[in-house]
Amino acid sequence: MELIRDLHNIRPEHRPCVATIGAFDGVHRGHQLVIKELVARARAAGLPSTVILFEPLPREYFCPHDAPPRLTNFAERFRLLTQLGVDRVLRIHFVDSIRQMSAEQFIRKVFVEKLGVQHLIVGDDFAFGKGREGNFETLTEMGLKYGYRVQDTATLEHDDERVSSTRIREALVDGDFGCVEHLLGRPYSMSGRVVQGQQLGRTIGAPTANIQLRRLRSPLAGVYAVEIDGINGQRYRGVANVGTRPTIGDLSKAILEVHVFDFDGDLYGKHLQVLFRHKLRDEKKFSSLDELKDNIARDFEAGRAYFE
Repeated sequence: MELIRDLHNIRPEHRPCVATIGAFDGVHRGHQLVIKELVARARAAGLPSTVILFEPLPREYFCPHDAPPRLTNFAERFRLLTQLGVDRVLRIHFVDSIRQMSAEQFIRKVFVEKLGVQHLIVGDDFAFGKGREGNFETLTEMGLKYGYRVQDTATLEHDDERVSSTRIREALVDGDFGCVEHLLGRPYSMSGRVVQGQQLGRTIGAPTANIQLRRLRSPLAGVYAVEIDGINGQRYRGVANVGTRPTIGDLSKAILEVHVFDFDGDLYGKHLQVLFRHKLRDEKKFSSLDELKDNIARDFEAGRAYFE
């Protein structure tokens, strides 16, 4: 799949297309229906399928400390969209000039002039433009003016409840990974490259792989039984901590630390995918490193017991 890095990188060969636009945080089952329809429409028309995303997400731009924690960072969304058969992703850098555009200005510049959108598919709750003035009715009206077709998609429900990123975040907080897996259509995971840490874990008998989350806030916090992909083509089991390490007190942002059971190799630089299976406990601040060490040992026992 091709990544178009902002509007100034759009080329003549990127138009015309069939497009959709949205946050697609989590790429959950509701999003997957939109993408499935996008790909089918594009193939039927003999045109490329294009997903339009904003970075940062508008809510992160306006209120970075109050924005909902991301289910997926950009790299994770890109990978998931690739798996669904999308041809191109246009990543628009959300800056003040974009924020100030009226709905019609955005339509004219992005959909009409830049991409030559022939068919646009959106979720039924999509809003855009300055002050979120644009909606499905706006898109339809402008479609008659500028010559593109608009299609909305019905909301997917589970147990009479809307499938949404908000509902998934709530289930993650509750540790209900069965519900999360049903809403996503897959286990919840985080992924990233292993980076150099302080190597404190090795000194207390608990070596960990440190993975930067690359998001403002994490939707998870605590200690979890996990499975790990990306090591020698095998799936390993282990325990992960997502948090700021309050006992040590050295982090301002949450990090993902993973201890892999029955593995003693070098993981630096590897790209790992961590699948969350069960919450073991909340993150706690311990009075000493010895107390931390004892609790980590109990976490490892609990993690092994869960998988057994």
